Formats: sequence, C-alpha cells, structure tokens
Amino acid sequence: MKTGLALGLAATIALSQPAMADNDEKKDMPQETMGFVEWVVLQDTGLRMKARLDTGAKTSSLHAVNVEPFKKGDDEWVSFQIPLADHQDMDEVEVEGVKKPESVVLEFERPVERTVLIKRKGAPSQRRYVVRMEFCIGGSTHETQFSLTDRGRFSYPTLLGRRFLEDDNILVGSSDSFLAEKKCEYNELPEIVEKNED
Repeated sequence: MKTGLALGLAATIALSQPAMADNDEKKDMPQETMGFVEWVVLQDTGLRMKARLDTGAKTSSLHAVNVEPFKKGDDEWVSFQIPLADHQDMDEVEVEGVKKPESVVLEFERPVERTVLIKRKGAPSQRRYVVRMEFCIGGSTHETQFSLTDRGRFSYPTLLGRRFLEDDNILVGSSDSFLAEKKCEYNELPEIVEKNED
C-alpha cells in the first residue's frame, strides 16, 4: 500500500514539473498591462484595427467573411476576406484615384490549425476554422490562433483571448483603453490599396 502511494506521489511530482517550468518561464517574462481595447496591426497588410482584450474568451477571434475551406496537397487550408468597409477604424483619406474603403477587400489564405464548435445562446452552434496570424500590438510582434467569424455586427473586429494573454504575460486593465506605451507601424489606406493590387 505504501509503495503504491509513493509511486503515485512520484508520478504526480514528475507530471507537474513541466508545468512548474512553464510558470517559472512566465515569471521571468516582463509583464505588461494593456487596456481592454488596444490597436493591433495585421503584419501581412499593415491594416490597423481595434481589438478587445477579453479574459472571458479562450481563443482569439478575427472578423472574416466568405470563409471557404480548400485542399493544398494533403493539407486543409482556408481562404477568407476582410472587407475594409467593416472597419470603422480606417482613417478617412481623400486621395485622388484611391478607392474608398467600401470597395477594398483584403484576401487571405492560411493552413487550418483546427476547427472549434462555438455554442451560442439562443442560436445554433457554429463551427469555425482556426488559423494562425501574425500581428503587432504594443510595439511588438506576436502570433496566435484566431477563429474566423463574421464580426461585422460587433464593435471590435478583433478579439484577443486568454490563450494569447497568458502566453505573452499580459494583464488587462478593465477600466481603461489604449494603455500600451509603444505603438505599431501601420499602413494608411492608399498603401493598403496599392499593396492589395500588386
């Protein structure tokens, strides 16, 4: 009986060591406080948008429409679009010959990381594709998983969840927004349009 108990305790200690090591690494990381809303910039395009930092959500979410799965070899990929008309954050730029935001749609293709089933109150469950995206927030570049969904009816096109906040040791100030001291470089509308047409 004592031998079994000792083996059980040894196994428990051994299993907890990697988790303790991860916690120690996070303690060594500089902790940053950000507001419940911050600017993020998609690295591929330089598109700047507002993101809500949400400790109630595990996976981050990105506004996307026309989400379509396809095969690339044996791998599952997904194509999707981000229409600029849905981003009220775009600066109004009056430049001759430049398209208006409502006519610009950014197109993306990414390998599928996984799919998630989202349970919604008062509505049918929804299956979403999850992809990895690189973005800048608070002056530094990060990469995390985003579920793709139409967030056109929400105030913020991007939501950053606990998976990102925990991995990058970020605290959220629930009563303030735009607390990040460092800023990210982003593209104005003419630059985004020109890059999108290349």
